[in-house]
Amino acid sequence: MTDEEKRAAIAAYREQKVESGIYALSCLPSGQRWVGSALNLATIRNRLWFTLRLGNDRHPGLQDAWNAHGEDGFDFEILERLKADDLGAGRDRRLKERLLKWAEELQATRI
Repeated sequence: MTDEEKRAAIAAYREQKVESGIYALSCLPSGQRWVGSALNLATIRNRLWFTLRLGNDRHPGLQDAWNAHGEDGFDFEILERLKADDLGAGRDRRLKERLLKWAEELQATRI
């Protein structure tokens, strides 16, 4: 996590402006892509990197690519931001719909 990302995460936490949304991971050497949804985009990259470093990822293809190419072989991108307040009661359903849309559009594996 960069210093800028850390500052943004701290500011979002303090202001309680948590954004949910869809993110993508790309393995640059292999061209593989994964997309996922997160209830808190401010912390998701750090959590993913931590999980992958420990080798505890539940997605074998992603963990294999990480083990083969390391952190420098990956790109992290936020594809879509959705304010938690805007998602309302159908939050999980809405995130799933957006995740399926991005997975299809990018021909990526859902995580």
